[in-house]
Amino acid sequence: MPHLHLEYTANLTQLDTDKALLRLNHALVASGQFGAEFDIKSRALKVENFRVGTGLNERGFVAARLALLSGRSPQTKQQLSQSLLAVLQDLGPWPEGVQVQLSVELRDMDRDAYSKVAIG
Repeated sequence: MPHLHLEYTANLTQLDTDKALLRLNHALVASGQFGAEFDIKSRALKVENFRVGTGLNERGFVAARLALLSGRSPQTKQQLSQSLLAVLQDLGPWPEGVQVQLSVELRDMDRDAYSKVAIG
């Protein structure tokens, strides 16, 4: 735990997702909220078909969604969200002429309903 999902639009061709995931994982480890670095599972998904708003100018987005076990305070969740957003902001450079939106969403997972086993 936690699970980090990173979605990004296909027009952000210079985005190095391996570097992005590693930097996001480091931010999560640095938060001190998680027991071991190998508990963090992250993945990046390129969105080929997308639309941002109704404008005709080129737009894109990078959206991080962090699912974590319930029980953390609103302040802790806000700190996690802000630290992940800071990492996203530093991932540029962004393509010239593309309006890019960055966002972070945190979701609580029911602690009593979550199951996990590590093999090997």
